[in-house]
Amino acid sequence: MALATRTDKRPSMTRTLWDSTIGKKTVMAVSGLIMLLYLFLHMIGNLKIFFGPAEINHYAHWLRTLGEPFMHYEWTLWLFRVVLVAAVVAHAVSAYQLSRRDIKARPTQYVHKRREASFATRTMRWGGIIIALFIVWHILDLTTGTVHPDGYEHLKPYQNIVDTFSTWYGNVVYIVAVVAVGFHVRHGLWSAAQTLGVGTATRNRVLKPLANGLALVLTVGFVSVPVAVMTGLVS
Repeated sequence: MALATRTDKRPSMTRTLWDSTIGKKTVMAVSGLIMLLYLFLHMIGNLKIFFGPAEINHYAHWLRTLGEPFMHYEWTLWLFRVVLVAAVVAHAVSAYQLSRRDIKARPTQYVHKRREASFATRTMRWGGIIIALFIVWHILDLTTGTVHPDGYEHLKPYQNIVDTFSTWYGNVVYIVAVVAVGFHVRHGLWSAAQTLGVGTATRNRVLKPLANGLALVLTVGFVSVPVAVMTGLVS
């Protein structure tokens, strides 16, 4: 009798980690932290608008020459974009798969709704959808100029930003999305800390205020730009 040949292969460690719930939560945590770093840096860049057109327009040019002469024009910027897109995709896919796994684990709804869940927790999924739609609109508005309300000018973010926030819908879309980002960051930073094992009884006393404070800083920082345009402080 011929011996049976073993053809099945054991899954790789990476695949095993990805298939596990803790693996997907870790991917969500790490990708979320990457996006959080981007948000903080992006907010600082946006605030340059308060120093006038020359300041923020020069910043837009600097981003494209970052790393020269070792890096070619815009290569560093595109590298950042690729990393950010990868983080967004990884975050969204892992979030979706965890959500589906959670639904399959409890196919019937709870008789009583869990009141202890915070407002941010209950709106995480809808907030994620709002943010995803906003990212598409934001890129088409201020990166490609496809849906820009006035004549889009390359490397002149000051005027482009003023044009966008001179429209009522530009302000509404942006502010709603930024508020959703604030709630997402508040809950997401807390969840990431727990997933990565940072949270302890003692550290939690610091983590909660930190998450709340960072979410507030980001929300106020981003919202200050359209408010400045609406009030005529920036024009």
